[in-house]
Amino acid sequence: MGPMSDSPAPLADPHIAFDPAEGRRDIVVLGSTGSIGTQAIDLVLRNPDRFRVTALSAAGGRVALLAEQARLLRAATVAVARADAVPALREALRAEYGPGEPLPEILAGPDAATDLAASDCHTVLNGITGSIGLAPTLAALEAGRTLALANKESLIVGGPLVKALAKPGQIIPVDSEHAALFQALAAGTRADVRKLVVTASGGPFRGRTRTELSDVTPKDALAHPTWAMGPVITVNSATLVNKGLEVIEAHLLYDIPFERIEVVVHPQSYVHSMVEFTDGSTLAQATPPDMRGPIAIGLGWPQRVPDAAPAFDWTKASAWEFFPLDTEAFPSVGLARHVGALGGTAPAVFNAANEECVDAFLSGRLPFNGIMDTVTEVVGEHGNPAGGTRLTLPDVLEAETWARARATELARKATAEARA
Repeated sequence: MGPMSDSPAPLADPHIAFDPAEGRRDIVVLGSTGSIGTQAIDLVLRNPDRFRVTALSAAGGRVALLAEQARLLRAATVAVARADAVPALREALRAEYGPGEPLPEILAGPDAATDLAASDCHTVLNGITGSIGLAPTLAALEAGRTLALANKESLIVGGPLVKALAKPGQIIPVDSEHAALFQALAAGTRADVRKLVVTASGGPFRGRTRTELSDVTPKDALAHPTWAMGPVITVNSATLVNKGLEVIEAHLLYDIPFERIEVVVHPQSYVHSMVEFTDGSTLAQATPPDMRGPIAIGLGWPQRVPDAAPAFDWTKASAWEFFPLDTEAFPSVGLARHVGALGGTAPAVFNAANEECVDAFLSGRLPFNGIMDTVTEVVGEHGNPAGGTRLTLPDVLEAETWARARATELARKATAEARA
């Protein structure tokens, strides 16, 4: 089977050759105490003949868990983004390790995860949440590591930077949707592909109108019907911002035009995405909702990890439903297509403004519909002054700083007007 494209190859290409007999892989896990990180570690602990974790990084809020992970994995290095967490981490490590046992090396500070991403290993799993994952993504690629990418924001906000560094096939996607596309695309060449179909659960508010969404609470938004995720990603799933980000990500990973990437609502979350080929065939990748399957693809490809996640019980009846996306109640996907087509710093502004608005919503400073209203206003004000190949990391950081400040200002203004 030939490659999916002529020149250049997609960032994520299932046809790129890997050596399946390379032995046990050394893994660096970034964001180890989060949802992706903890599930990845579960997978590693169940497959010690396939994987070995050499280093862990986390923000620093759950040092007891980080210390336990380090002991279970015998990791050589642990890192925390918060330097003030080091004393508590050192104490937690001493409590976990036996008397006289050497403790792992500790790195601390905002650059600690970036340093680990460039360290000696086979694969870096970037499970950090948010655009702060960009610098580690770039470091891993520059160091020549295979990047198992769960941190979609780093690709979205730094698309041209990532594409300039990544070798064909160097990125293996870990998002369930993009891992599904990755596997389905293995069945054909790029010329065979008519469209990518990204599935969405619809979140907790599927079927509600925009008016009915006006008074939903953070508690309502965090009650996702099928997935257990962190608060930011869960709210993004409620607004469908997450799906908008995934459309941009699919465009960047697979080099498919936006007009050939479709979103369909699938409440059961069994089918994680589909590829429609030019002969009319559609290949769907399906498993029960469980992130350990996509993580196993990210860490083990092209080999599969037996029993990485549960399979379907085909002796039990089940119904699989698909619905068109309600673009009026959930305008986020359309806005994401717009900023993705603009490129440059526009996706960074979209993502940063959304992160600030989600924080404002969770803290009661912004209504649910105000999230996308504010993000839309920020995107419209910004335009796109830095674009194309001229994009630099300082451009991205400057755009994000402006977007966060402007989103916070607009959220504060909306709260004041609501109380007046």
